[in-house]
Amino acid sequence: MKKRILSIYGLAAALITILLCFLSPALAAMPENAEDAPGRRLARQAVKDNKQWTTTDHKKMEILNKDFTSGEEITRACVSCHSEAATQFHKTIHWTWLASGDKSDLRYGKAGFSVNNFCISGNAMEDKGCLGCHTAWNQKGVQGEVNCLKCHNSSGFNFDEAFSDIRGFSEDDDPEAHEMAKDIQQEIKKAVGKVGFPDRKNCGDCHFNGGGGDGVKHGDLDTSLTKPNRMLDVHMGTDGKNFTCTRCHTTVDHHIAGRIYTNPAVDSRKSLIEDDLAPKITCESCHSAIPHKNDSKMNDHTDVVSCQACHIPSFARVNPTMMLWDWSKAGKMKDKKPYVEDGEFKKPVYKTIKGEFKWEKNVIPEYFRFNGSLTSTTADDTIDPGEIVKVSWPVGEKSDPQTRIFPFKIHRGKQPYDKVHKKLLAPILSGPKGFWTTLDMNDAIERGNKTLGITYSGEFDYAKTTYAVPITHMVAPKENALACTQCHIRETSRLANITDLYMPGRDQFRLVDTIGWVSVLGAFVVVLLHGLGRFFIRNGRED
Repeated sequence: MKKRILSIYGLAAALITILLCFLSPALAAMPENAEDAPGRRLARQAVKDNKQWTTTDHKKMEILNKDFTSGEEITRACVSCHSEAATQFHKTIHWTWLASGDKSDLRYGKAGFSVNNFCISGNAMEDKGCLGCHTAWNQKGVQGEVNCLKCHNSSGFNFDEAFSDIRGFSEDDDPEAHEMAKDIQQEIKKAVGKVGFPDRKNCGDCHFNGGGGDGVKHGDLDTSLTKPNRMLDVHMGTDGKNFTCTRCHTTVDHHIAGRIYTNPAVDSRKSLIEDDLAPKITCESCHSAIPHKNDSKMNDHTDVVSCQACHIPSFARVNPTMMLWDWSKAGKMKDKKPYVEDGEFKKPVYKTIKGEFKWEKNVIPEYFRFNGSLTSTTADDTIDPGEIVKVSWPVGEKSDPQTRIFPFKIHRGKQPYDKVHKKLLAPILSGPKGFWTTLDMNDAIERGNKTLGITYSGEFDYAKTTYAVPITHMVAPKENALACTQCHIRETSRLANITDLYMPGRDQFRLVDTIGWVSVLGAFVVVLLHGLGRFFIRNGRED
């Protein structure tokens, strides 16, 4: 009887062994203790000293402790020491709003022919509603002085409002008004001294609100990242690494590392071991191209799949992001008045001056091949309005060694185009003669195209558009990264639209599948017959 039981156990052990042979690749791909992974060790070395230091206490600088009557005076005080700062900054895209930095090339940039399908406008800096994010004082664009405090002041103080109040109080004959002007002047002095490296709020004041509001454009950049926890972003979490934006977006002569319109963020994927002056803008910069354990199956993916594809399982995880903006619905009134209607996230789903919106949270990205560059349709490009117009779309070929499968937010829109010239249009939105005031789209288009120097036929309609935004922030903790089965599965694979490669578990290849199943069944039958044979032979001997 004992021999019979042992034979049954032997048969079960054989079956388990066969199953483990087929399951071993999947088990190898399961998450491991990343503390032992070289990518973790390299990253700790690359960013071991997170504290930035300075040899200057700006609060003690005599030139910053005088009375100021304008922002321009503050800038002149700054450049009296930092003599080359303004000259450097004037050559950057944060000042010119042109990708080339050359005013003779207007093809790409907010100050040129670039359009989007969010706020759709830009108009060579004529749309004053956009200039709130420009780095000049008093919304003067490139004609003004650089506002150094836009990026380098941590006080949160509203200098423009303070100077306006001082002018008003100083012109008043009331002595109390003059005293109030003096009090405000002391507040300005106190705020001016709070000078340092840019923090997340400095960058976020504009980039978290890109496209017209909090979370409108970027699904992975919104005000939730001002003070996030590590569950939202392992790099920026205040209970984790607490990185500022400039920790990865490193800067040379005020040129900040990052993607610019059609230009990729970097020319090559170098780690800091290969080039210690490389910007920390790619995951490989700190983690290398083999970030997991040396024997991990996941390291075989890094030349095809981006780190972001697995480590950012969803975006807009705290605040919602806009996924659709339909300008064709703008202009409706209630009781002959403009109105706003809010939706489930306490976000507007309709505004008279802007049209109809759709917001979402915990959005699963869409995945495409991406080499770091994007194609862009400008206001000077011919379109086919019968097709969905790709205003911005990823570039990448399977054969390109720089290309990876990458996550994107795809914002869908409906925006005006010229029916005759077949070009997207850029109406003036803000100001006394902008669409938000007049609700006259045709007049707003005429004014907008005139500022760009692009002919408008006088006839417009609305075209469906898409705009691809790369997802690279909101990196989740390793325990929340994607499981293998979220891609290697037949019905609900995240990579269902990546059809130019064979993926085990997702794709069928009849010959291989047939051979595999025959092998499995054959092995099972052989083991079963062997076990049964041994069982009956031993049983016969006992009898």
